[in-house]
Parts: sequence; structure tokens; C-alpha cells
Amino acid sequence: MRTLFSRAIQIDPSFHVALGVIVILAITQVFFATSYYVGRARANRVSAQAVTAAIPRTPAASSTSPPAPAAAQPSVPPAAAVISPAPSIVDQLLREGKEFRERGDTTNALARFQEALDSEPDNAGVLQEMAQTYESMQLFDRANDVWRRIKQISASDSATYALADRRLKVGVPAPPTVEPSSGPAETDVPSRKDVGGNPDGPIMGISDVKTKETSDPETETNLALEIGIKKEPGAVIDHNKVKILVFLYDIVNDKDIKLTDADVSNEWLTSKHDWSDTNPEVLVVRYVRAKTGGALSESSLSEAAAKVRPGQKGRGSKGSADIGQRKYLGYIVRVYYGDDLQAVQAEPARLLQQFPLSKSPSAR
Repeated sequence: MRTLFSRAIQIDPSFHVALGVIVILAITQVFFATSYYVGRARANRVSAQAVTAAIPRTPAASSTSPPAPAAAQPSVPPAAAVISPAPSIVDQLLREGKEFRERGDTTNALARFQEALDSEPDNAGVLQEMAQTYESMQLFDRANDVWRRIKQISASDSATYALADRRLKVGVPAPPTVEPSSGPAETDVPSRKDVGGNPDGPIMGISDVKTKETSDPETETNLALEIGIKKEPGAVIDHNKVKILVFLYDIVNDKDIKLTDADVSNEWLTSKHDWSDTNPEVLVVRYVRAKTGGALSESSLSEAAAKVRPGQKGRGSKGSADIGQRKYLGYIVRVYYGDDLQAVQAEPARLLQQFPLSKSPSAR
């Protein structure tokens, strides 16, 4: 048995060769595996050291650098530089005054222009708009006083000077202004006068006009105008001198504008209407057009306007038929104190040009 076993080993040498090859391959695989895992471990250790070193440095850097204001600070000035400057108070008042005048509200238009002149008395643009507003009210004497003021403050070769000179030549003549040499007492008077030369300016005004329409199945049109009449601060009013004229207009056949022939009445909404306090007194003028009704003759149309005196009521009258389909168009309100026109308001504004206004309430 011993001979056979030893002989078998000696006879099969390939067994030793195969075993050697397997051992070599195993050693090679172990070597490469060891090298691979050792390399990965070393790389992970290096990256971990880098992260560990970076983490403590972050707070240190943030503690030494200034907080958020340093980053936000440069963004503020560019934004502020891009924003355009806001319009001045005078420009805003001038724009509002023009808008009021375009709507026919000359009272508030003049108030805005005067407020602008309180800040810049020599603003030729504001003075020009005020003069044109007076002209639209047919107050040419006041307008001419403003045009003279424009000539005084403007250069002789400027466009505003040429415009003022042209308006004075073609406008309605007005009494010349008082010479400065007329007396030393005159030096204190201008501070008490408005730009039109009137002491303290108008003392009455129109605060607001509201149009309210009521749905009425028995009428074609039923509406009311609520007209607020105010006094200027500090003014003492004799209510017997206050005259309020309200003219209502219709459009006939969608083309002609005439005084209304509808039923017109008026009443005071406020109880006293004597202007003893600063609150506006409210006058209500009612316009009622029946679905079937007569119309006024052309000769008596002027009587349809609501001519109002404080404490009294008025009512429109009816006459012979007038051909044409009529619809309510708008109004003109004029406020007088004595014979002096104080305020005008119209809606639509073109009524002021189509029906020029008189300075005196007695003139039609």
C-alpha cells in the first residue's frame, strides 16, 4: 500500500502544478483586494480630515465678516438712484387744477392754482392757468390782472411774455393797476388781495355737485342735483346777498342743446342755509321729465332755469309743445354775492363755452 501511494504521487505531477497555480492566483487576488481597500480607506480618511478642517473654519469666517447689512447695503443706493424724483407739490396742484377746470369746476380749479401760488408766487405756468380759468368764467378784468403779473415777472423775449402781451391786446379792457407811487399805505395792501386784485378774493364757493337719479316708472327722467355752497374761512355772509342760479340743459334730437323744458324745482337740504358756520349749505334742484307731457315754448325756455334765492323755492312752468326728443344733458351753477360772480361749475364743461356766463346775475 505504501508503494502504491507514493507511486501515485510521483506519477501525477500535474497536481502539483495546478495547486501552485491556484495558490499564486489566490495570493494575487488577496494582494489586489488589499491594495484596493487600503486605497479607499486612505481616500475616505483624507476627505474626512478635509471636511473636519473646513467645519470649524466656517463660524470663524462668519464671526469676523460683517453680517447681512454689508451685503444688503450696496443694493439700496442703486435702487434709489433708479427711482425718478416725485413731482413737486406745485406740479401736483397745477395738474389737479387743470383736471377740475376740464370738468367745469372752476371753483376748485382756482383754489388749487391759488394754493400753488402760495408756495411759488412767481410761477408763470400757474399764473397762466389761472388767467385762462378767469377767461373761461368771463371775468376778463381778473384775467387781465394776472396777465399783467405774468408780463412783470417774465423776460421780454420769452413765450409767456408774448402770450400775456397778446392776451392783453385782444382781451376785454380792464382798469389799469394802481401805480406803486400812489402812496406808502399801498405797500401793505397787496398781502390782503388775491391775484385778481380783489380784497381777500371770492368769499363764496361751490364745494361739490352730486347728481343722483331715481328709478321712477311714472317718469322718463327723475334726478336731483345736490349743490354744496360754502363760504371762505373767516368770511361773514349776509345771506340776503347770496344768489344762486342753476341752469339745466337738454339735448334735442341728439344734436341741439337748449334750456330744459322739464319740471324743475328746488329746496334746501340744510335747515338754516345762512352760512353762520363753516359747513356747506346744500341746495337740491330736482329735474323731472314725465313720459307724456308738454314742453316750453322757445320764448319762455329761460324761465325753466332754477333761479334760487336762499330761503325761497322755485318751480319750472310748462307751455306750448316744442318739437324734438329731449334728454337731460347737464347743468351750469353760478353763485353770486351781491352782483359779484363768486363761483361757476358746469357739467359737461363745454356748456361754459357754448353759453358764456355773465358777470352780473341780472344779465342773461
